[in-house]
Amino acid sequence: MSDVLSPPSPLATAQSTHVPASRGSRAHIIAITSGKGGVGKTFVSANLAAALTRHGLRVLVLDADLGLANLDVVLNLYPKVTLHDVFTGKATLDEAVITAPGGFSVLLAGSGMVEYSRLTPEIRNQLMHVIDTLAPRYDVVLLDTGAGISDVVLFSVSLASEVLIVATPEPTSLTDAYAAIKVLTTQQKRHNMRLVINQAARPGDGRAITGQLQQVLNRFVSTESGNPMRLIHMGDIPADKAVRESVMRRQLLLHSMPGCPAALAVAQLANKIKTMLTPVEYA
Repeated sequence: MSDVLSPPSPLATAQSTHVPASRGSRAHIIAITSGKGGVGKTFVSANLAAALTRHGLRVLVLDADLGLANLDVVLNLYPKVTLHDVFTGKATLDEAVITAPGGFSVLLAGSGMVEYSRLTPEIRNQLMHVIDTLAPRYDVVLLDTGAGISDVVLFSVSLASEVLIVATPEPTSLTDAYAAIKVLTTQQKRHNMRLVINQAARPGDGRAITGQLQQVLNRFVSTESGNPMRLIHMGDIPADKAVRESVMRRQLLLHSMPGCPAALAVAQLANKIKTMLTPVEYA
């Protein structure tokens, strides 16, 4: 693991400031991100939203993977209006927010648009306006960001008060997860982040991986206060063939096979997320 998690060379120079939700906002904004693509980040976002909705929470998933969005594919949705239409003034936010099969709201981004590959002042202001407008309407907003540490991804994450990193046990995924955590710690002055291990082969793998990552962070990454960045293990989602079947069918796993091991793990993750929320607001 020490070889896998050796400090990477600088991968990004984009600067991003931690700007959590407005104090008047009721929503708890959580960025779901990853260092590497293909680790199941959007699968986690969609099914976690469905599980939180079952707790009676008002949930919005914002597809913040601008330009390479696939939340619509996972949810088998064919939106007539996307975030791109809102950004270009062709539609309003209210027209773009739709209800997903799990009962939660989604705001889908357009796909394949190169203009969203870099952070411009216009995109920055538009994203902030979307969050400021929608956050007061929900209990939880999940930002399904892109993978990696581009300036667009870093800014999207900066809009959240909590960060949930999705990784798999593969060495490349863990190396990229470490890189993302390092950049978010140094640029956004974060003191803790949360980690979920997807496609875990055995029970306990995720906790062991989290511990190994924490050891590397203790050596090489410090917060602004000089203390080590704290990585919080939120659970494991086991490798489960039911996941692939649900993705191929474009169905939520919690609906199609709610009793399978992966669905039960997502439900447990939702329970942990719910305990993070302010008791007074979500009692």
